[in-house]
Amino acid sequence: MKNYKALFLLFIISFNTISCFEDNDDVAVSANEINDFVWKGMNFIYLYKDDVPDLANDRFSSDSEYASYLNDFSTPSDLFESLRFEPQTVDRFSRIFEDYIALEQSFQGNSNTNGMEFSVFLAPNSTTEGIGIIRLVLPNSPADNMGLKRGDIFYGIDGNRLTNDNLNQLLNQDSYTLNLGFYNDKGTLETDDDSIDPLNEDVTLNKVLYSENPVFKTEIINVGGENVGYLMYNGFIADSENELNDVFGEFKSNNIQQLVLDLRYNPGGRISVETSLASMITGQYSGELFQKLIYNSTLQSNNTDFNFSSKLDNGSTINSLGLSKLYVLTSQRSASASEGLINGLAPYIQVIQIGVNTTGKTQASRIVYDSSPPNFLREGANPKHRYAMLPLIANGVNKNDVAVPSSGLPPSIGFEYDENPLNYGILGDVNEPMLAIALADIANSSGKISDIKAKSEKPLKMLIDSNDLISFEGGMIVD
Repeated sequence: MKNYKALFLLFIISFNTISCFEDNDDVAVSANEINDFVWKGMNFIYLYKDDVPDLANDRFSSDSEYASYLNDFSTPSDLFESLRFEPQTVDRFSRIFEDYIALEQSFQGNSNTNGMEFSVFLAPNSTTEGIGIIRLVLPNSPADNMGLKRGDIFYGIDGNRLTNDNLNQLLNQDSYTLNLGFYNDKGTLETDDDSIDPLNEDVTLNKVLYSENPVFKTEIINVGGENVGYLMYNGFIADSENELNDVFGEFKSNNIQQLVLDLRYNPGGRISVETSLASMITGQYSGELFQKLIYNSTLQSNNTDFNFSSKLDNGSTINSLGLSKLYVLTSQRSASASEGLINGLAPYIQVIQIGVNTTGKTQASRIVYDSSPPNFLREGANPKHRYAMLPLIANGVNKNDVAVPSSGLPPSIGFEYDENPLNYGILGDVNEPMLAIALADIANSSGKISDIKAKSEKPLKMLIDSNDLISFEGGMIVD
């Protein structure tokens, strides 16, 4: 990547401390000192700078006017939020963090977790009570070690029934006990008597620092004499590139002719890894444009092309399959680099998307630290605090200049499928509904696809998702 050019407008400000913040080392730092960093960083790098009048280069006529403006915001977060462009519709993703350490760990696949992802739904025949249903259990995590699995139901925590009023309080604890239950349909087709009943089984979970391997599952499945590869990939993490390449080496040695890429729980990650994965799937387009990033008007010299390649950054040869068709499984949690992969491949090969609309995040981000402009890099970051920003800095488009719409990428016509939490199935198993749809299409069995989709109906209203409790998850990250 190119280094950022000099900041067009820098203010040298001297003003009195208005209020104080304390970082983790209890070193006092003025609110205005951090606010100064927030404004300058956003003025320099923010994708939507031209759409925010307060970020205009000529916004302030004097140092004193600038200082007075900063004084109007009691916290850096207040200033940052005021500078986001249409946060409900356009910029839904820019964030500011009081401690960038946890953010950096998340980029490396490390987080404090008990190892389960879940959604909480409104309990059947109730307007106030909720039930949690687990969709993903991470290997060798506390949840896995306690025997929890995909599809398990819990109706309470620490003996308290889940309700609309206590969800955040109960689920935000570092340690809690799940009260497990089961869906009781009373042996009838009618749903007006359905309930969640106790299993009289409790599981205590503690959050730990966990390093996730995003290569979650791989399988080789024979369909009508044809070898089909299945890969569930849950995050575009830099350290996973070599393992990804090894997986594709195994696929290649087994003469994989079709590939099902499961991105339904993949929130994104590094663009460089996304480009490498695209090159592994194809191989016949080495050197051609895969994706490009477009920056704000004052950083157009930073616009960057990402091309298909035959080599990883470490010089290793990419194990490419040369495919002309790809099946991708998506959900509303498929975001950013996941969407960029689909969008970038679409002009080159046939992409059959199975699932529902993706998140709708076409923009890239970068951590912006309080260090010397114009780079705002980690090196030289202000030691008096740990505030950092993760603003949207560039828009990703494919070779035809098409971006992912804010409404997300829709599934291919005829391949619409919304996961039924009461029938999740086992990931990687040929009978798991979403994988089964892909395999049925490979086998030219449209009747089976219709049967699978017909069994998906048993709607539950979602109240909250476990990802909603995480301050940052995924995104499309510039190295």
